[in-house]
Amino acid sequence: MARKSKKPINMTALLQTTTGTLAHIQSKTNSLTILADIVRQICPDLPVDAWHIANCRKDTLIIEVKSPVWGQRLQFERNNICNALASDTDGSFHKIEIKVNPQGFRQQRHEITEKIRTELMQSAPVITADSNTVVNKKTAEQFLDIAKNAPKGLKEKLEKLARVAGKR
Repeated sequence: MARKSKKPINMTALLQTTTGTLAHIQSKTNSLTILADIVRQICPDLPVDAWHIANCRKDTLIIEVKSPVWGQRLQFERNNICNALASDTDGSFHKIEIKVNPQGFRQQRHEITEKIRTELMQSAPVITADSNTVVNKKTAEQFLDIAKNAPKGLKEKLEKLARVAGKR
């Protein structure tokens, strides 16, 4: 019986020789990274979180952007990107499809929204249960600031509101 070699096998060679799904995923991931680098070199002013390479099919590269503004910016550079893709990939890619997909960036927006919500809740006025009135020193100060430049009748009413808002 022949002995098996104990020599370690190079993973890249193993992945390249296989024809399974793992090899396909690795090659596609590598190519998407290379394509993203090409776009990044041509448009260095684009924020990293504004776009990403969504997919590549046949001869088309699909770029997703989070707003139409960034999509328009990529439209201006479409020819330069296509030329660079064609030269760097030996003609494999020569078309670009730019899609606006704000939902693809939803998690980032959700985190920002939650941060703003917590900040607002910390500075929100307190509503007392017994009198159903708003109690907040900041609101009272704002009423007093507005009352400084208001006419006499309005000034009295704003000062009264400030007293109600300032009670605890």
